[in-house]
Amino acid sequence: MTDLADRSIAALRAHHDELAALVATLDDDALAGPSGASEWTVAQVLSHLGSGAEINLGSVTGTPTDNQQVWDRWDAASPREQADGFVEHDARLVETFEAYDADERATRTVDLGFLPEPVPLVTALGMRLNEVAAHAWDVTVGIDPAATLRADSAALLAEHFSGGIGFLLGFVGKPDRLAEPATVALGDSGYAVVVDDGVRLVTEAGAPTATLEGPLEAGVRLLSGRLKPEHTPAGVDVSGNVTLAQLREVFPGY
Repeated sequence: MTDLADRSIAALRAHHDELAALVATLDDDALAGPSGASEWTVAQVLSHLGSGAEINLGSVTGTPTDNQQVWDRWDAASPREQADGFVEHDARLVETFEAYDADERATRTVDLGFLPEPVPLVTALGMRLNEVAAHAWDVTVGIDPAATLRADSAALLAEHFSGGIGFLLGFVGKPDRLAEPATVALGDSGYAVVVDDGVRLVTEAGAPTATLEGPLEAGVRLLSGRLKPEHTPAGVDVSGNVTLAQLREVFPGY
Protein backbone atom coordinates (compact mmCIF):
# COMPACT_ATOMS: atom_id res chain seq x y z
CA MET A 1 0.00 0.00 0.00
CA THR A 2 2.99 2.33 0.46
CA ASP A 3 3.51 2.38 -3.31
CA LEU A 4 -0.13 3.35 -3.85
CA ALA A 5 0.22 6.06 -1.23
CA ASP A 6 3.40 7.34 -2.90
CA ARG A 7 1.76 7.47 -6.32
CA SER A 8 -1.36 9.15 -4.90
CA ILE A 9 0.69 11.87 -3.21
CA ALA A 10 2.59 12.45 -6.44
CA ALA A 11 -0.72 12.79 -8.30
CA LEU A 12 -2.02 15.27 -5.73
CA ARG A 13 1.15 17.31 -6.23
CA ALA A 14 0.71 17.25 -10.02
CA HIS A 15 -2.90 18.40 -9.75
CA HIS A 16 -1.96 21.16 -7.32
CA ASP A 17 0.81 22.50 -9.53
CA GLU A 18 -1.37 22.44 -12.63
CA LEU A 19 -4.31 24.15 -10.92
CA ALA A 20 -2.10 26.73 -9.22
CA ALA A 21 -0.56 27.61 -12.59
CA LEU A 22 -4.01 27.85 -14.18
CA VAL A 23 -5.41 30.02 -11.36
CA ALA A 24 -2.58 32.49 -11.89
CA THR A 25 -3.84 33.09 -15.45
CA LEU A 26 -7.55 33.55 -14.64
CA ASP A 27 -9.07 37.02 -14.52
CA ASP A 28 -12.15 37.91 -12.52
CA ASP A 29 -14.51 37.13 -15.40
CA ALA A 30 -13.05 33.64 -15.76
CA LEU A 31 -13.35 33.00 -12.03
CA ALA A 32 -17.00 34.06 -12.14
CA GLY A 33 -17.67 31.91 -15.20
CA PRO A 34 -19.35 28.50 -15.33
CA SER A 35 -17.49 25.33 -14.39
CA GLY A 36 -18.15 21.67 -15.05
CA ALA A 37 -20.19 21.63 -11.81
CA SER A 38 -23.55 22.93 -13.01
CA GLU A 39 -24.38 24.95 -9.89
CA TRP A 40 -20.90 26.40 -9.21
CA THR A 41 -18.66 28.98 -10.80
CA VAL A 42 -14.97 28.27 -11.28
CA ALA A 43 -14.21 30.23 -8.10
CA GLN A 44 -16.79 28.24 -6.13
CA VAL A 45 -15.20 24.97 -7.23
CA LEU A 46 -11.82 26.28 -6.07
CA SER A 47 -13.46 27.34 -2.80
CA HIS A 48 -14.80 23.83 -2.34
CA LEU A 49 -11.35 22.36 -2.93
CA GLY A 50 -9.69 24.94 -0.67
CA SER A 51 -12.10 24.49 2.22
CA GLY A 52 -11.78 20.73 1.76
CA ALA A 53 -8.00 21.03 1.98
CA GLU A 54 -8.31 22.99 5.22
CA ILE A 55 -10.67 20.42 6.72
CA ASN A 56 -8.53 17.52 5.47
CA LEU A 57 -5.43 19.04 7.02
CA GLY A 58 -7.19 19.17 10.36
CA SER A 59 -8.13 15.51 10.02
CA VAL A 60 -4.69 14.24 9.04
CA THR A 61 -2.91 16.28 11.75
CA GLY A 62 -5.41 15.36 14.46
CA THR A 63 -6.67 18.94 14.91
CA PRO A 64 -10.22 18.76 13.56
CA THR A 65 -11.92 21.95 12.43
CA ASP A 66 -15.42 23.30 12.92
CA ASN A 67 -16.50 22.48 9.39
CA GLN A 68 -19.46 24.84 9.29
CA GLN A 69 -17.28 27.75 10.33
CA VAL A 70 -14.78 26.84 7.62
CA TRP A 71 -17.49 26.68 4.96
CA ASP A 72 -19.07 29.95 6.09
CA ARG A 73 -15.72 31.75 5.92
CA TRP A 74 -14.96 30.44 2.45
CA ASP A 75 -18.48 31.20 1.19
CA ALA A 76 -18.10 34.81 2.35
CA ALA A 77 -14.81 35.28 0.48
CA SER A 78 -14.57 37.01 -2.89
CA PRO A 79 -13.91 34.91 -6.01
CA ARG A 80 -10.28 36.06 -6.08
CA GLU A 81 -9.85 35.24 -2.37
CA GLN A 82 -11.37 31.80 -2.97
CA ALA A 83 -8.95 31.10 -5.81
CA ASP A 84 -5.88 32.34 -3.94
CA GLY A 85 -7.03 30.55 -0.79
CA PHE A 86 -7.24 27.27 -2.66
CA VAL A 87 -3.61 27.61 -3.78
CA GLU A 88 -2.47 28.36 -0.22
CA HIS A 89 -4.42 25.69 1.66
CA ASP A 90 -4.04 22.92 -0.89
CA ALA A 91 -0.28 23.51 -0.91
CA ARG A 92 -0.20 23.04 2.87
CA LEU A 93 -2.10 19.77 2.63
CA VAL A 94 0.04 18.36 -0.17
CA GLU A 95 3.24 19.40 1.62
CA THR A 96 2.01 17.62 4.76
CA PHE A 97 1.46 14.40 2.80
CA GLU A 98 4.84 14.73 1.12
CA ALA A 99 6.59 15.10 4.48
CA TYR A 100 5.46 11.67 5.73
CA ASP A 101 8.19 9.08 5.54
CA ALA A 102 7.65 5.53 4.34
CA ASP A 103 6.73 4.23 7.80
CA GLU A 104 4.17 6.96 8.36
CA ARG A 105 2.67 6.42 4.92
CA ALA A 106 2.27 2.72 5.73
CA THR A 107 0.96 2.97 9.30
CA ARG A 108 -0.74 6.34 9.79
CA THR A 109 -4.53 6.39 10.11
CA VAL A 110 -6.90 9.32 9.63
CA ASP A 111 -10.16 10.04 11.43
CA LEU A 112 -12.28 11.66 8.73
CA GLY A 113 -15.11 12.32 11.17
CA PHE A 114 -17.95 10.83 9.12
CA LEU A 115 -16.91 7.16 9.05
CA PRO A 116 -17.27 4.66 11.90
CA GLU A 117 -13.52 4.44 12.50
CA PRO A 118 -10.23 5.93 11.29
CA VAL A 119 -9.04 4.80 7.86
CA PRO A 120 -5.54 4.05 6.59
CA LEU A 121 -3.75 7.05 5.14
CA VAL A 122 -3.88 5.48 1.68
CA THR A 123 -7.69 5.47 1.88
CA ALA A 124 -7.76 9.14 2.88
CA LEU A 125 -5.41 9.88 -0.02
CA GLY A 126 -7.71 8.06 -2.44
CA MET A 127 -10.68 10.04 -1.24
CA ARG A 128 -8.83 13.35 -1.57
CA LEU A 129 -7.54 12.39 -5.03
CA ASN A 130 -11.08 11.56 -6.12
CA GLU A 131 -12.24 14.98 -4.95
CA VAL A 132 -9.32 16.86 -6.47
CA ALA A 133 -9.31 15.06 -9.82
CA ALA A 134 -13.07 15.51 -10.33
CA HIS A 135 -13.11 19.15 -9.34
CA ALA A 136 -9.88 19.96 -11.17
CA TRP A 137 -11.73 18.74 -14.24
CA ASP A 138 -14.68 20.98 -13.30
CA VAL A 139 -12.32 23.96 -13.30
CA THR A 140 -10.43 23.12 -16.48
CA VAL A 141 -13.51 22.20 -18.51
CA GLY A 142 -14.92 25.63 -17.69
CA ILE A 143 -11.93 27.02 -19.59
CA ASP A 144 -11.44 24.22 -22.15
CA PRO A 145 -14.62 22.27 -23.09
CA ALA A 146 -12.48 19.39 -24.40
CA ALA A 147 -10.70 18.81 -21.07
CA THR A 148 -10.28 15.25 -19.79
CA LEU A 149 -8.98 13.71 -16.58
CA ARG A 150 -5.25 13.16 -16.27
CA ALA A 151 -4.62 9.62 -17.47
CA ASP A 152 -2.41 8.79 -14.47
CA SER A 153 -5.06 10.01 -12.03
CA ALA A 154 -7.75 8.01 -13.83
CA ALA A 155 -5.65 4.85 -13.48
CA LEU A 156 -4.99 5.58 -9.81
CA LEU A 157 -8.65 6.24 -9.10
CA ALA A 158 -9.64 2.96 -10.75
CA GLU A 159 -7.16 1.23 -8.45
CA HIS A 160 -8.61 3.02 -5.43
CA PHE A 161 -12.24 2.42 -6.42
CA SER A 162 -11.59 -1.30 -6.87
CA GLY A 163 -10.03 -1.33 -3.40
CA GLY A 164 -10.15 0.88 -0.32
CA ILE A 165 -12.59 3.57 -1.47
CA GLY A 166 -14.98 1.27 -3.27
CA PHE A 167 -17.61 2.07 -0.66
CA LEU A 168 -17.98 5.53 -2.22
CA LEU A 169 -19.57 3.98 -5.30
CA GLY A 170 -22.21 2.49 -3.02
CA PHE A 171 -23.04 5.99 -1.82
CA VAL A 172 -23.21 7.69 -5.23
CA GLY A 173 -24.49 4.88 -7.47
CA LYS A 174 -28.18 4.29 -8.17
CA PRO A 175 -28.41 0.61 -9.17
CA ASP A 176 -32.21 0.69 -9.15
CA ARG A 177 -32.11 2.83 -12.30
CA LEU A 178 -31.35 -0.31 -14.35
CA ALA A 179 -34.02 -2.88 -15.19
CA GLU A 180 -31.51 -5.73 -15.12
CA PRO A 181 -27.99 -6.30 -13.77
CA ALA A 182 -25.06 -5.27 -15.93
CA THR A 183 -21.32 -5.87 -15.94
CA VAL A 184 -19.72 -3.13 -18.03
CA ALA A 185 -16.12 -3.58 -19.14
CA LEU A 186 -14.25 -0.28 -19.27
CA GLY A 187 -12.62 -0.74 -22.65
CA ASP A 188 -9.55 -2.96 -22.44
CA SER A 189 -8.43 -1.54 -19.07
CA GLY A 190 -9.13 -4.75 -17.15
CA TYR A 191 -11.73 -2.98 -14.98
CA ALA A 192 -15.47 -3.46 -15.08
CA VAL A 193 -18.39 -1.73 -13.39
CA VAL A 194 -20.84 -4.19 -11.85
CA VAL A 195 -24.38 -2.94 -11.27
CA ASP A 196 -26.72 -5.40 -9.55
CA ASP A 197 -28.04 -4.92 -6.02
CA GLY A 198 -25.18 -2.44 -5.55
CA VAL A 199 -22.43 -0.78 -7.55
CA ARG A 200 -18.75 -1.72 -7.55
CA LEU A 201 -15.63 -1.58 -9.70
CA VAL A 202 -13.85 -4.91 -10.11
CA THR A 203 -10.84 -6.36 -11.86
CA GLU A 204 -12.25 -9.88 -12.27
CA ALA A 205 -15.78 -9.76 -13.58
CA GLY A 206 -16.10 -12.85 -15.74
CA ALA A 207 -17.98 -12.30 -19.00
CA PRO A 208 -19.16 -8.67 -19.35
CA THR A 209 -22.70 -7.95 -20.52
CA ALA A 210 -21.69 -4.59 -21.99
CA THR A 211 -18.59 -2.60 -22.91
CA LEU A 212 -17.78 1.08 -22.62
CA GLU A 213 -15.58 1.79 -25.63
CA GLY A 214 -13.08 4.54 -24.91
CA PRO A 215 -10.23 5.49 -22.60
CA LEU A 216 -10.24 4.64 -18.92
CA GLU A 217 -10.53 8.33 -18.03
CA ALA A 218 -13.99 8.38 -19.65
CA GLY A 219 -15.08 5.45 -17.49
CA VAL A 220 -13.76 7.13 -14.35
CA ARG A 221 -15.53 10.36 -15.28
CA LEU A 222 -18.73 8.35 -15.73
CA LEU A 223 -18.50 7.20 -12.11
CA SER A 224 -18.56 10.80 -10.90
CA GLY A 225 -21.32 11.94 -13.27
CA ARG A 226 -18.91 13.82 -15.53
CA LEU A 227 -19.52 12.00 -18.80
CA LYS A 228 -22.56 14.00 -19.87
CA PRO A 229 -23.34 14.20 -23.61
CA GLU A 230 -21.66 17.56 -24.06
CA HIS A 231 -18.45 16.24 -22.48
CA THR A 232 -18.32 12.80 -24.10
CA PRO A 233 -15.50 12.47 -26.67
CA ALA A 234 -16.28 11.14 -30.12
CA GLY A 235 -16.08 7.36 -30.20
CA VAL A 236 -17.01 6.87 -26.53
CA ASP A 237 -20.17 4.79 -26.28
CA VAL A 238 -21.59 1.66 -24.65
CA SER A 239 -22.74 -1.52 -26.39
CA GLY A 240 -24.49 -4.49 -24.80
CA ASN A 241 -27.42 -4.85 -22.43
CA VAL A 242 -27.22 -1.27 -21.15
CA THR A 243 -26.78 2.10 -22.83
CA LEU A 244 -24.54 5.02 -21.94
CA ALA A 245 -27.66 7.09 -21.24
CA GLN A 246 -28.82 4.47 -18.73
CA LEU A 247 -25.42 4.41 -17.03
CA ARG A 248 -25.55 8.18 -16.69
CA GLU A 249 -28.73 7.62 -14.67
CA VAL A 250 -26.89 5.17 -12.41
CA PHE A 251 -24.13 7.74 -11.83
CA PRO A 252 -25.86 11.14 -11.58
CA GLY A 253 -22.77 12.81 -10.11
CA TYR A 254 -21.78 14.86 -7.10
